[in-house]
Amino acid sequence: MPIVDSFDFSSGTVLARKYEIIEPLGAGWEGEVYKIKEIKTGIERAAKFFFPHRNKGNKTSCWYAKKLHKLRHCPILIKYHTQETINYHGFPVTFLVSEYVEGELLSHFLKRQPGKRIPPFQAMHLLYYLAAGIESIHLMKEYHGDLHADNVIVRRYGLGFDLKLVDMFHWGSAKQENIYDDVCDLVKLFYDAIGGKKVYAKQRKEVKEICCGLKRSLIIKKFRSAGQLREYLETMEWD
Repeated sequence: MPIVDSFDFSSGTVLARKYEIIEPLGAGWEGEVYKIKEIKTGIERAAKFFFPHRNKGNKTSCWYAKKLHKLRHCPILIKYHTQETINYHGFPVTFLVSEYVEGELLSHFLKRQPGKRIPPFQAMHLLYYLAAGIESIHLMKEYHGDLHADNVIVRRYGLGFDLKLVDMFHWGSAKQENIYDDVCDLVKLFYDAIGGKKVYAKQRKEVKEICCGLKRSLIIKKFRSAGQLREYLETMEWD
């Protein structure tokens, strides 16, 4: 099995006689994501190409496709369309085609803000919409497994956030620990959004009651699921 750490597709490359590469969108442990265009319709899509040594027997790509299909009614997730295979330097490479979501990565959004952070009250709105989105996944007895600022797309913000999650990670069949991991990742995203360690000591008590000092045992004792976190935010008092 060849080891590939980058496909390095150039703009204009035609794949499977159906798609044209527009630009790279990101890369990770499993593969690379590109913005592509359907040649016949001009519709823009996103395509995730899996490194062959990370996708032996297409196990990873099939798991990913099946999970996206199972969770297709969860509005925070991108919508999966189809699976394709191309010949890459003499060996098959699988890629998944999904909807292309316009927006800005949360990591980039935060870097543009004054002090590279957002006010606590706005961050609570961000956390609320993230928790509500993850709740829909948890209710399906599933988990995300890879929540961080580079996997959250901000489509709109103001009174509320319109968010999409990209990528997931397979840690095996869903267990309560996976749910806890998602909850702790949600709290960490909130913590980072308000400025992290350098400003945490000066934060209001309402903020610290959510972050719990980032201590996992305290977080999962207080919030056993994304739904409990959402409910807490809906009923908390802001003095």
